[in-house]
Amino acid sequence: MKTVKDIAAAIEAFAPKWLQEDYDNTGLQVGRPDLPVSAVLICLDVTEEIVEEAARRGCNLIVSHHPLIFKGLKQLTGANVTQRIVMQALRRDIAVYSAHTNLDSVVEGVSWEMAGALSLHNLTPLDPNARLEGAGIGLIGEVTPTPTLEFLRKVKDVFKVRQLRYSAQSPQLVVRRVAVCGGSGASLIGNALRAGADLYLTGDIKYHDYTSYGKEIVLADVGHYESEIGSREIFARLLRQVDPEMPVYFAETDTNPIKYL
Repeated sequence: MKTVKDIAAAIEAFAPKWLQEDYDNTGLQVGRPDLPVSAVLICLDVTEEIVEEAARRGCNLIVSHHPLIFKGLKQLTGANVTQRIVMQALRRDIAVYSAHTNLDSVVEGVSWEMAGALSLHNLTPLDPNARLEGAGIGLIGEVTPTPTLEFLRKVKDVFKVRQLRYSAQSPQLVVRRVAVCGGSGASLIGNALRAGADLYLTGDIKYHDYTSYGKEIVLADVGHYESEIGSREIFARLLRQVDPEMPVYFAETDTNPIKYL
């Protein structure tokens, strides 16, 4: 039976921890490295409901994209939700492992899932990582020339969003070059412009980003959750390579914390 350490090693062989951003906390969050893994539950965010689901489904390892612990814990008293989740996982002997910005940056990582879903080709990083060829945050690629509104409708369909925020004042009638970035990618709008993108798709674009850049490039905000939900597929592929017989589940309680009326 594979251990937590075995699974962590496989994920880190694909997405090395040194690729993570300085602020990040990739790696084993809770639990023992030598714990034999009976089954794995994959999610985007670790919540109290996720831990309960893991226990109910016989999973003693949770693998998430977003880290449970971003900052050091100075106490475990149940005073906030993070402390409660950690205590809950420890009580149930459930380990928690997270791979965040290293999974964003690596080749075939989160932005690659977005690009693949939209059939982009000739991909290059928006913000290249100097330490690993091909790696970096975000991607830009090419698509068959497509009317802008038609492409935006495809985005809405592919990412299963009810509402898609985009820059109404953008003059582009046809999309040829598309940039994507999973998560909060507004900081790379300038990179997308310099790379010649007609459209930039990411999450968490602010109002003033639209007013500042909307006349130069089509900005489309698919939502943070929607842009990164493909991380679950990446984890599933990696885990099946580690042990094809090991039960691996997508969390049913892994839902978008944002709702739309």
